[in-house]
Amino acid sequence: MKPQAIIVMGVSGCGKSTIGAKLADELGWEFFDADDFHPAANREKMAQGIPLTDADRTDWLAALQHLLRTHAEDGTPCVLACSALKQRYRDTLAVNEKVRFVYLRGSFDQIETRMKRRKDHYMPVELLKSQFEALEEPRDAVIVDISHAPEEIIQIIRKGIAL
Repeated sequence: MKPQAIIVMGVSGCGKSTIGAKLADELGWEFFDADDFHPAANREKMAQGIPLTDADRTDWLAALQHLLRTHAEDGTPCVLACSALKQRYRDTLAVNEKVRFVYLRGSFDQIETRMKRRKDHYMPVELLKSQFEALEEPRDAVIVDISHAPEEIIQIIRKGIAL
């Protein structure tokens, strides 16, 4: 079954936005970054190095769920870059059987190095530890090691989802 939505997930700094945008471009699908759906209060909290709570994420997840439902209803496929760290978050986002998850997996050290090189991002490297602590690795996802080049990651995803 061809997916209606692909959610590229993982901790901050794993490459969700880069890979998600490239995948969407290659497929000719719409791309969304879940970071753009965070309310200002959440962004401010993260910028101050304060991890979000489940309560902080409630409205954000509801907005993302609405986005995915809308796309499912009108038949427009999309790629969403979203941390989706916990299984219950993924359950919320899995609006139908045509939603597929791709987990970009990397070590703490790999991702910390990437985050330290990043500029102009509100998520400080100090929050990476809390991201790994919150992460519940998915069992129902295409899992891709981030040590591959972006082009290789896209091909692994396409093969894993049969696109």
